[in-house]
Amino acid sequence: MSPKYTKELKRLIVVILAALLMSVNIRTFVRTGGLYPGGATGLTILIQRVVELYLHVELPYTLINILTNAVPVYIGFRFIGRKFTLYSLLMILLNGFFVDLLPAYALTYDTLLISIFGGIINGIAISMCLSVDATSGGTDFIAIYLSQKKGMDSFNIILGVNVVILAAAGLIFGWDKALYSIVFQYVSTQTLHFLYRNYQQQTLFIITEKPDEVCRAMYDVCHHGATILDAKGSYRHTSRELVYSVVAGTDEKKAIQAIRSVDPDAFINSIKTSELRGNFYMQPKD
Repeated sequence: MSPKYTKELKRLIVVILAALLMSVNIRTFVRTGGLYPGGATGLTILIQRVVELYLHVELPYTLINILTNAVPVYIGFRFIGRKFTLYSLLMILLNGFFVDLLPAYALTYDTLLISIFGGIINGIAISMCLSVDATSGGTDFIAIYLSQKKGMDSFNIILGVNVVILAAAGLIFGWDKALYSIVFQYVSTQTLHFLYRNYQQQTLFIITEKPDEVCRAMYDVCHHGATILDAKGSYRHTSRELVYSVVAGTDEKKAIQAIRSVDPDAFINSIKTSELRGNFYMQPKD
């Protein structure tokens, strides 16, 4: 099998497993705890419960989830990438199908435990999708669009959407579930940040005697440029070259290996970048 088909098969398998994991999490933890995850999933569950409460009709999860993802999917096809959006759409459809198909099962009725472990599982499922260039839908499309196309920090926008969902849930069903949902979302976000680092950046400071070779090696593996600065050692006052560059968190290890391959004696300091402004290359979605 060619590497291309092997990659696509891997993406397909990971998306299926992520959809199954997320649906199991919804049927076991989210439903039992009466929680409201962020984004389209939380909005779908909120609509289901409102319709059931006031109209006494149980709508299928799949139908509502597709409707709430209609605009984000359009954004994906129009601005992000067709194959990326197709795999994301597959994730949305499979997740809805599994949620409607699988029986409900309660592992525990402790809402705090549900919030913590449900958040962990949710973060794992989302990171699985992102690792193979797909999303679980909803606000993920919007976040990627704003990050890649507009260079915007989408955190406040996504937070605003989630605040509206939680406020509506709190007003209708009680504030305790809304507050536990905040714990769920926080744990999920921290798990995602730990497992998926593509939208995090690392600043590299490299002291080397081969600055040009180091810059070329870094560009070859992660397509990021660098700045060469003149420096002086404080002990012997000898001239040194300092290479400064910012790379994606997922490229950090590859970049350091490339630097070591051309200059084993290079001194490398890697620092987490908390905020970045200006042009920064991000590999486009297919």
